[in-house]
Amino acid sequence: MKSEQLAWLIRRHGVEMTHLSRGSHIGAIFSTADIMGVLFTDVLKYKADEPDWEGRDRFILSKGHAGAAMYAALAECGFFPVEELKSHYQNGSRLSGHVSHFVPGIDFSTGSLGHGLSVAAGRALAAKQDKKAWRSFALLGDGECNEGSVWEAAEFANHFRLDNLIAVIDYNHMQSLDFCNNTLEVDMARRWAGFGWHVIEVNGHDHNALKEAFSQIGDNGGKPTVIIAHTVKGKGVSFMENDVLWHYRFPHDGWEYNCAVNELHAAKPDGVEDPYTPNGCPEAEPQPDGCLHTASETYHPTYYIREIEAK
Repeated sequence: MKSEQLAWLIRRHGVEMTHLSRGSHIGAIFSTADIMGVLFTDVLKYKADEPDWEGRDRFILSKGHAGAAMYAALAECGFFPVEELKSHYQNGSRLSGHVSHFVPGIDFSTGSLGHGLSVAAGRALAAKQDKKAWRSFALLGDGECNEGSVWEAAEFANHFRLDNLIAVIDYNHMQSLDFCNNTLEVDMARRWAGFGWHVIEVNGHDHNALKEAFSQIGDNGGKPTVIIAHTVKGKGVSFMENDVLWHYRFPHDGWEYNCAVNELHAAKPDGVEDPYTPNGCPEAEPQPDGCLHTASETYHPTYYIREIEAK
């Protein structure tokens, strides 16, 4: 499977999983889809039929709320049946809202932000000490980088020259209910460079650019590597893009779901089949004014709070 095909499937599964479960974080699922697509097709070493293979690269989705993206990638790569994705967020399902180590292919449960890089750094050090060839990866959110534990791990990694450690930042400039810089301004590239890391900045939706960035791992003078992937939250569906509402909202029945599916179909790469709506969805009438704002309107964080209170 090509990375572009997997990324599309991650987005399509993400729409279905959040729609069925009425779960959250479709915006983060979409912003990480291309990164995940490249990682699981061109970068990570693994054996889907042997999830605990000793020689595998270790990968931690530190921003665990985007777990549906990783579940979709793992299912499409053969770790477990694709059909199981429909159980996401359901009572009794092992596909919990944040990634769970009870799922094949996931080594570490995450969701409480700021923990993933510390564990990934410890693993990288262990690999060095045991003279193992596998590498340690962690995918973080930009809002997550407000956590002090991230920078403790970054300093630790530089001190021990962990050039087998690779952090990827999903730099979509949004967190929870606001833009990152309205919460805490961070010059991402300068900060990581200041902690002694080899910094690569890249368009996080350009597969060739991502592959080139990952090809530079290890060729950095003994430094750990951070790939700052500039992304768009909600990338792939126009009314979700750069709209902080879609951090928590799921695609509702009607025009939200139908339009999301149809926009994805319009960009579907060759060789991919939609396992849910092979021919797309019927055209749906837009919501009347007041039901849901569009991406062109100014969003205020209290919008989501008012919506919850109205239920």
